[in-house]
Amino acid sequence: MTPTGLDVVIPTLNAGATLAATLAALQGDLAITITVCDGGSSDDTAAIAREAGATVVTAPAGRGSQLAVGAGVGDASWILFLHADTVLTPGWTNAVRAFTSRHINIGKAGYFRLRFASADPGARRVERLAAWRAHRLGLPYGDQGLLMARALYEYLGGFKPLPLMEDVDLVRRVGRKNLVSLDADSVTSAARYERDGWTMRPLRNLSCLTLYLTGMPPAVVARLYGR
Repeated sequence: MTPTGLDVVIPTLNAGATLAATLAALQGDLAITITVCDGGSSDDTAAIAREAGATVVTAPAGRGSQLAVGAGVGDASWILFLHADTVLTPGWTNAVRAFTSRHINIGKAGYFRLRFASADPGARRVERLAAWRAHRLGLPYGDQGLLMARALYEYLGGFKPLPLMEDVDLVRRVGRKNLVSLDADSVTSAARYERDGWTMRPLRNLSCLTLYLTGMPPAVVARLYGR
């Protein structure tokens, strides 16, 4: 199945410091439309998005709600969900083209290799952990992007309006065997890890994931996470 267009959906909330770089990296030879679904920013996020040619829509704050609204705006055959502080490396269009050109992938979802915008050795350790988690457990996070056919997204019921773990919830419905690592990197901001520490932040994330997988309501996990 060859792509007949790609909708890129980006949830934002006061993302003015990072959004311009994210949008600039999306320039390429694919026919794409970009929807920025904003959760009530008070900075220049919307202006930056519009200047880059993106459509801006508003949604209740929370990535799950925002992503669901953004996905409903376009009608392209393929959707790429991307965070506002994630920059795709130049080979991303080739990786997307290779994935979407195979008919078998209509029932699968692709994710990029996680990289952090940091030279700290701790960043490399967390990247390796993320690669293991995505491959072995089938749990890539949203900062790795998620590419899937619109038909699959709709069949699975789309994103749920969760305050946290909306990405985990969706990829679990996709299923580990239906997740494919794409041959390109997503370089995401290291700000939270540099603030909290390259050991403590992953432990905090792992604790929240464990609580969620053992049945704790996402709203409770979100409070513990500090969102």
